[in-house]
Amino acid sequence: MRALSIITVFAFSIICMPTSGHATTVDHHEFEAWLEAPFVAGKDGTRALTLHFSAPDARPGHTLHWRLDLLAPNGRALRMWRRTQPLEEPGRNVTIRWHAPPTLRQGVYRLRLRARAGNNPEVEQDWNVAVGALPAAPAASLQATDAVEALPYAIYLGNLHSQTNHSDGGGALDHCTGAQAPQSAALGPADAYAYARQHGLDFLMTSEHNHMYDGSDGTNIEADPAAATALYRSGLQAAAQWNRTHSGFLAIYGQEWGVISHGGHLNILNSGELLGWERNALGELLADTESPRNDYAALYRLMRERGWAGQFNHPQRHQFAIGGKPLAWTEDGDQAMLLCEVMNSNAFSAHTDEAEPRLSTYEAACNQLLEAGYHLAFSSDQDNHCANWGASYSNRTGVLVERGAPLDAASLLAALRARRVFATMDKNARLILTANGHLMGERFVNRGKLTLRASYASLSGHRAAAIDIFHGVPGRNGAVAALGGTARTVVTPAAGEHFYYARVTQDDGKMLWSAPIWVSQQPRNRALRKIELR
Repeated sequence: MRALSIITVFAFSIICMPTSGHATTVDHHEFEAWLEAPFVAGKDGTRALTLHFSAPDARPGHTLHWRLDLLAPNGRALRMWRRTQPLEEPGRNVTIRWHAPPTLRQGVYRLRLRARAGNNPEVEQDWNVAVGALPAAPAASLQATDAVEALPYAIYLGNLHSQTNHSDGGGALDHCTGAQAPQSAALGPADAYAYARQHGLDFLMTSEHNHMYDGSDGTNIEADPAAATALYRSGLQAAAQWNRTHSGFLAIYGQEWGVISHGGHLNILNSGELLGWERNALGELLADTESPRNDYAALYRLMRERGWAGQFNHPQRHQFAIGGKPLAWTEDGDQAMLLCEVMNSNAFSAHTDEAEPRLSTYEAACNQLLEAGYHLAFSSDQDNHCANWGASYSNRTGVLVERGAPLDAASLLAALRARRVFATMDKNARLILTANGHLMGERFVNRGKLTLRASYASLSGHRAAAIDIFHGVPGRNGAVAALGGTARTVVTPAAGEHFYYARVTQDDGKMLWSAPIWVSQQPRNRALRKIELR
């Protein structure tokens, strides 16, 4: 069977927030597009690239603009397809039959999709495809199972992004096709933890939309603030009760803050307070603590003051703006935000066989956040809204917890703060990056040469088809670039700040991302160099 790679692109529709009544805004009612691209071509060398588009808010006169580029391993554009077409129907597919020309050398190439619908901002995602016979692993040392197992850390795999009936999740699998009406489904946090544990996860976060605790997708002017905050506290209590009575699995309860329209979603992993901006008809805040909608500078400041940890969820390049600048860096945000979701399976999948075909990648936006100066590890989640927590696809967030430490909230949070994290599309694969003996997630001062080593291990017999080491400069607000294509890369960085991370593409097209490692390169001391030469 050929392995399939899917890209899902979301370009978000403008949504008006009601100020009264029970009217809803449908936070997930967005333009959607994804690219279905087989990682390996058929026997005749041809593959069908299918672009799927869904525009629930299409209006007369709206147009869809899309562009698909084939990129060489060095990033050079080799082929381009593009079209502008009317958005007259709710859904539309475009199929491109592509046969790689014989002049194209064997290797792993990149397909990059950019799409824009109506007045929505352009979004970008990309995916790898193999041309010709699958290449051999770039270096024998890449298959470094022993190196991974020798680490003084236990590896736990889970999902840090899902919903239950405390917001718009928990939908029964026999009829779940999208977000549920807030608080309408039957299954809550305890059901989610039990399901995820049964399906082999080590941890699950139920991250409920903070603005749905009034039972509405908009603003319920009749809502009781005490009921909203009590529901949040009941979720915290459900996770605590689960952890007291079960071992070997960590239940996490938190909130997904924000709205998509002109904003962006992020998870707050450890808040004991419900944040919000909505008020009922009496002017009462429907939350514990006021947090103005779309004010990310204020949110980051609050998170830093409280010691809360965050994750950017399915980020796009036009989101998380401060002062009109998307993906803007602040010192508070850098302290509070730990993770960036680099890929997701479809939020509304009802699959329970880990075979959901609609997948999304967000590497471009995560890279922009890193270039802005954020110190973020990559995560890989599922955003489950149906009652299939962790089972829609084989992707996981891998966390390295100190060996011998219990799997609890404190040990997991300590590992996340240290950025000892990797993102994987294959729960049976591991990826670790080191630099001069320092583990991914670390920040250290270096002089002279820097030796980067990527250690990859597959527990299910897969091998690496490609390895990429990427380099960027925090605070430069430039472009991350591929540095090398081997498991061992030696460089002498220029004086200043740098970050590096590894990405492995398996022989089935599934990818893994290491956490970055941050290096402050110092000029070598001349006197020390003279001593060394004697």
